[in-house]
Amino acid sequence: MSKDIRIKKGLDLKLKGEAEKQLSNATRSKVYAIKPSDFHGVTPKMILKEGATVKAGEAIFFSKKDEAVKFISPVSGTIQEIIRGEKRVILEIRILADSQDVYVEHSKINPKSSSRSEVKEHLLASGCWPFIKQRPYDVVANSADTPKAIFVSGIHSAPLEGDLNFVLNGKKDALEAGFAVLTKLTSGKVHVTVDSKTDFMPSTEGVVVHKGQGVHPVGLVSTQIAKIDPINKGEKVWTVQIEDVAVIGELFLTGKFNAERIVALTGTGFERPSYVKALIGAQISDVVAGNLKEGNYRIISGNVLTGDKKTKEDALGFYHSQITVIPEGDDYDFFGWNIPRPNKFSVYRAMMFSFLTPNKKYDLNTNTNGEHRGFVLTGEYEKVCPLDIYPMQLLKAILVKDIDQMEALGIYEVAPEDFALTEFVDVSKQDHQRIVRQGLDLMIKEVG
Repeated sequence: MSKDIRIKKGLDLKLKGEAEKQLSNATRSKVYAIKPSDFHGVTPKMILKEGATVKAGEAIFFSKKDEAVKFISPVSGTIQEIIRGEKRVILEIRILADSQDVYVEHSKINPKSSSRSEVKEHLLASGCWPFIKQRPYDVVANSADTPKAIFVSGIHSAPLEGDLNFVLNGKKDALEAGFAVLTKLTSGKVHVTVDSKTDFMPSTEGVVVHKGQGVHPVGLVSTQIAKIDPINKGEKVWTVQIEDVAVIGELFLTGKFNAERIVALTGTGFERPSYVKALIGAQISDVVAGNLKEGNYRIISGNVLTGDKKTKEDALGFYHSQITVIPEGDDYDFFGWNIPRPNKFSVYRAMMFSFLTPNKKYDLNTNTNGEHRGFVLTGEYEKVCPLDIYPMQLLKAILVKDIDQMEALGIYEVAPEDFALTEFVDVSKQDHQRIVRQGLDLMIKEVG
């Protein structure tokens, strides 16, 4: 049975630089890169060596913990370089791309008439399995598990995220096939949450569509899980980004892994915020070519709350369909703490007047406007966190590695992204997402 989700606790961070609905093709990169660090907790084992030729969709490494899970090349070409760090940890695999891709050909399969084992085998062989992530812990799903449910968010609520109606335009057939695949993987239901403006959802048996409305984080899957079917100790649910559901569906319809993403170029650092077609692992310099403003700007793969800081030489993140560019906040206002600033945003009503203009958009920079200090009890965390948890107490339990307290305070329900807003409003300037990730890693190690 579908449910209506209404979120009042949260925060819509209104920024300038929303992408206009104009789509172009990004310049094809000469070199594409896959970073194992995009797949948290995966220890890679190389299948191919430097100098080996590879097809688009061909496996280049697998997970040591779950050898059935393979990670593939987005393009055809040659393995140019395997970059290693300390203790020979693989940091990045660079692929010198051909001018035109040659694909690995998989069989076309009708998921509706296929068994669970056939669907799973096809996902593993094609390299689409890493699109499926597991809660708790927010890691790539274990191929031996069966989740109690699968959740897909059909709402983009983070700052400047792309318009899903535009991004998924013309992909209803792929989405229908992708959702049919997901229904085979769970003993329960596939839950999809959309908003009132959604027009891309197909009707698929076994898929329950929920309506969501309210402020961010209404689009985060943890919020939706908590409202629809919360996770208890010992239970597992899987999550998939809705754009990746279309990729999975296209694989079953065409027999090819299509690594193409429609990337939203957002933020005031762009001359023309818009959309471009690019492949997973493309060099950011090619994705943003000819569109960056001159000046001191920060490039972020993802959104401003949860994305990764990048340079133009870095690659687009595996799970990212947004690049944000905003001013670098490395300059300081003299007596900035004591002078009214009408063009700055704050959730606090001290020297800021943003509460008087709730619909105003801001050109914010990366300055934290303060430095790291001990936790200060303000009550603001609870105002932006709709989950039924105590955010500060959970963070403190993680810092002291109290596993019993972490369990009691809801560690199984959260992912790092759920603490992006508490981090944003924190006057203590604590790195909440990093702390939560450390807590989840500790639970994997100690509890499994």
